Amino acid sequence: MRAAWVLLPALAALSAYYVYLPLPGTVSDPWKLMLLDATFRAVQQTCHLIHYLKLSHHLIVLNYLICTFDKLKSVSSEDIKITDAVFDGVEVRVFEPPAKRDESLKRSVVYIHGGGWALASARTSLYNNLCRIMAESLNAVVVSVEYRLVPEVCFPEQFHDALRATKHFLQPDVLAEYSVDPSRIAISGDSAGGNLAAAVCQQLSKDEHLTIRPKLQALIYPVLQAFDFNTPSYQQNMNMPVLPRYVMINYWIDYFNANYDLAHSLLINNHTALDVGQALSFRGRLNWTSLLPSSFKKNYKPVIQTTGKAEIIQEIPALLDVRAVPLLAENETLQLQPKTYILTCENDVLRDDGVMYAKRLENAGVEVTLDHFDDCFHGCMIFTIWPTDFSAGIQTRNSYIKWLDENL
Repeated sequence: MRAAWVLLPALAALSAYYVYLPLPGTVSDPWKLMLLDATFRAVQQTCHLIHYLKLSHHLIVLNYLICTFDKLKSVSSEDIKITDAVFDGVEVRVFEPPAKRDESLKRSVVYIHGGGWALASARTSLYNNLCRIMAESLNAVVVSVEYRLVPEVCFPEQFHDALRATKHFLQPDVLAEYSVDPSRIAISGDSAGGNLAAAVCQQLSKDEHLTIRPKLQALIYPVLQAFDFNTPSYQQNMNMPVLPRYVMINYWIDYFNANYDLAHSLLINNHTALDVGQALSFRGRLNWTSLLPSSFKKNYKPVIQTTGKAEIIQEIPALLDVRAVPLLAENETLQLQPKTYILTCENDVLRDDGVMYAKRLENAGVEVTLDHFDDCFHGCMIFTIWPTDFSAGIQTRNSYIKWLDENL
């Protein structure tokens, strides 16, 4: 009995030690975020152990666990018609609101989900719920793209899936089938989905044969570059839930089907050192000292290695491929982009990716709305369903949908 009285407080102390993280005072729902992060870490560590034992790939196991947990949730779709279809070989889920008497054509959003190019699905309740609410709130047809994931495929296949599905939907006969107004279509996505949405928009803008183009793009805390892992937001939020810096670097490595041994070199920017000739022409396109406002730069200093490892770029040329890193696109491409919305969160390693892209687009003459949230964190917009419901999720989702409603 005495042993139990000693053991229980010890277990409680260990649990508290594992869960607790020092977070900025501005973060909303801090204890709930700590619990979510602790759960993520525990699950990821289990998956990596399974990977280490060569029983399965850790991302396959992680996705299986996500989908298993997701089955415990039930989200009503009521008036929204939800159907699964295939657009040019790519699976999609289509959300259609009921037809109104006084309306012949509807506006539409092509949505590309996040998850590090490796996790989640258009069919999970988190994204199913988001797209359903978008369809209801906007009275719009929402096409959610079910692109293939790492490790089944790696770059550039996720980009090709998203592009093929979007181009198929933009065909006049397909739009007519879904009663969509060709002049009122947005391309959108969050995190890795924001990366794919931006890359797809850039590609569509250069397609001379395309007769219908998106009116808007809306990017939610997008990941847009793998050139510099020491921007102020990467330095400031390196250990922040839900996306610490090392996790984001590993997502990039998995996306490029590269070697984890390169993680440290990437972290200290060895791949874009001054003596890496392939990177020199891109440096001016990602100079955060000029692209970020002082409130974001704070007192952080650039991390630029004098000598690095040029072989990293030779081994992973996709690090400088604009289809993977849209922030490095040339100005001529940026000038062709549609009216843009970018949502960023202060407590997110990817904050500066979005802010720099907004500035580069603005400099290129594109109308941009940068919607920044001081109290929010990466991934928050999909966390609106119990038990992972956050006030930050409702706040960001409402602001995003409001902008779409006013501009689409």
